[in-house]
Amino acid sequence: MTLTILAAGLGSRYGGLKQLDPMTANGEFIIDFSIFDALRAGIDRVVFIIKRENEALFRETIGDRVAEHIHVEYAYQDITMIPKEFSVPQGRVKPWGTGHALLCAKETIGDENFIVINADDFYGSETFRILGDFLASQETSGTEYAMAGYILKNTLTENGSVARGLCQVEPDGRLLKIIERTKIYRNENGETVYSENDVEYPTDENGYASMNCWAFTPRIFEELESRFTEFLHYIEDPITSEFYLPSAVNRGMEAGRCCVRVLPTPAQWYGVTYAADKEAVTNSVLAMIEKGKYPHKLWNK
Repeated sequence: MTLTILAAGLGSRYGGLKQLDPMTANGEFIIDFSIFDALRAGIDRVVFIIKRENEALFRETIGDRVAEHIHVEYAYQDITMIPKEFSVPQGRVKPWGTGHALLCAKETIGDENFIVINADDFYGSETFRILGDFLASQETSGTEYAMAGYILKNTLTENGSVARGLCQVEPDGRLLKIIERTKIYRNENGETVYSENDVEYPTDENGYASMNCWAFTPRIFEELESRFTEFLHYIEDPITSEFYLPSAVNRGMEAGRCCVRVLPTPAQWYGVTYAADKEAVTNSVLAMIEKGKYPHKLWNK
């Protein structure tokens, strides 16, 4: 099985290439812990989806190091990688989004079942084990996928708002719908809300949130190709609109072409959305190391 890491973003709110910001005194990144946990869950290959101009930096800082422990490959997100009947809108420089990023890795991933994660999120070892076990039971031709279910209140930051996919889940654990909210936070009264057009709306902090942590078979690429073409046909803003992975999955579920199981994870999510988040994440990682969840040197060197 393959771990696919979405790492083409530059982290504009964070102020730098946050995927390559060390979290420990040994120079380990969040990506290191994800790969370490994936290895323990039986994953034997990692595909980094990056911008081609960042390849040398990735190889130097993370790729070559982990290549001693897991098979490493690269895929490249490029805004020119679109169907032949379309052209890149004049003035467009923004990447097309997470759905397009994964689509750019289709040939590299090939015919294997795979897990998808963000580069800048710490998902926890339990999550990789749960998703790995799920994929081990799935045929590569299947259209049943899975999503790690995190409790919303455990995915917030005290340093600003976050974007999350809020999940509607059937009693049997089947995902019904993901609703994208781009500005979720705790307000001055301590209530978890989302904001839209400067109006606050309450939301269930104990509900499930999508953290872009998925388990897919290769059949997902059929959906991505169809939905990306549709997206380009009806694009709202040719300069800024993005093709999000959860949106493509939603359309597939609505049409009955796939189903998604929400697999609750007991793992605590940690992330670096803003520069001020780094201290809290670093302290949490160090606490896990002290408790023996991770070795003091992940790669023993």
